[in-house]
Amino acid sequence: MEERNFQTAENYRIKVVEPIKKTTRAERAEALKRAQYNAFRLKAEEVYVDCLTDSGTTAMSTEQWSAMMLGDESYAGAKSFYKLEASAQEVFGMPYVQPTHQGRGADFIMAQYYAKPGKYAVGNMHFDTFHGNAEILGAIPVDCVIDAGLDAASPAEDFKGNIDLNKVQKILDEHGADAISVIIITVTCNNNGGQPVSMANIRAVSEFAKAHNIPVVIDSARLAENAWFIKHREPGYEDKGIKEITREMFSYCETATMSSKKDGLVNIGGLIVTRNHDFYLYSNVQAIVHEGFITYGGQSGRDMEALAVGLREATTDAYLDTRIAQVKYLGDQLKAKGIPIVEPAGGHGIYVDARRFFPQIPQYEFPAQRLVVALYEEAGIRAVEMGACAFGSKDAEGNPIWPELELMRISVSRRVYTNNHLDCIANALEYIYQNRDQYKGLKMVYEGPITALRHFTAGFELL
Repeated sequence: MEERNFQTAENYRIKVVEPIKKTTRAERAEALKRAQYNAFRLKAEEVYVDCLTDSGTTAMSTEQWSAMMLGDESYAGAKSFYKLEASAQEVFGMPYVQPTHQGRGADFIMAQYYAKPGKYAVGNMHFDTFHGNAEILGAIPVDCVIDAGLDAASPAEDFKGNIDLNKVQKILDEHGADAISVIIITVTCNNNGGQPVSMANIRAVSEFAKAHNIPVVIDSARLAENAWFIKHREPGYEDKGIKEITREMFSYCETATMSSKKDGLVNIGGLIVTRNHDFYLYSNVQAIVHEGFITYGGQSGRDMEALAVGLREATTDAYLDTRIAQVKYLGDQLKAKGIPIVEPAGGHGIYVDARRFFPQIPQYEFPAQRLVVALYEEAGIRAVEMGACAFGSKDAEGNPIWPELELMRISVSRRVYTNNHLDCIANALEYIYQNRDQYKGLKMVYEGPITALRHFTAGFELL
């Protein structure tokens, strides 16, 4: 009998709802002024649709909520830890698992071990927290993503998160064979649109690193989304299971860190997973000092129970098909309205190219941040800037260095919003785009002491 597929909706139904508040334009204007035009400073109750981040904003499943009731809150050797350990080993294929309170805890411990003062830490595109750790430690973080990944207007390509090994080789040629202390592959590449990294590239980086005695670390916050893209875009993987793909990904690295608040489908938690026994012992000590005992690492037993289930749920085709399709839906809506976005759509959100959106606003007047402000002002929708403020840096004399990309990220929380909410985003952006000539930029009036982390607390004024 011929199969007709009418089952194209989300693979879940809504069981619990949370009211969200509608605000007036006057209320939003006052909120922005109070927050110094920084979306991080807005109160959550002032936001209609919250697309600031996909980190920790997931709606958990009934299986996860049920698992939380089984949480073993023993200080040492809790049953919940061993469930998490088994789940992580199943997904990562590596033996040693150290929980942390969230990804930043894992990032901190990893940086302490792998980021060496005066040495280069190479990656496709490092995210802000590693940049901050590197800045504190005196290491030199360098992005070596392929050129297409640095051009927000470049045509769609399957794997814009790939590392350009020619750029890595150039560092060795110019600074010596031991100039690089670590290579970090971020999957997916958050900074340039949630773009995936191919298995071929991960394998090639691993081979290069082994030849030069450089350890490889994978920042794996969005490991399941990256695996889905490999399955659907890379020849030879179309018939492989998601966990089969993730285990191969991690076979090419020494260590992985994870903010479990993304593809772990939980609201808090992080992981270090490694095959390096020496680093595992080091992470144990660091966890005891900074996180908690080895077998909880800053997480409660119920958190670990939820994460053990979440890792398994996130690495299923049924979940990922729905997840990736919803993000693509928003991207298709914006493209149809002529709004310039990074193509193709990434795994966890849509990135609007603020340079093309506001060509009249120079980068030193923060066009992406201005777009964030406009979107909240018009519709109560909160997005985040990933441009001049978040990824700007300074030279030795303190002069600004402006990043190649000037983006506004619209993160789509997992299993939280319907397509109706996404339509609100698309309609609001369409209005702003139609009236884009009316907008002027922003002036930064406050930044913290660590440039790589200034966007969290920065203050602005309207020009």
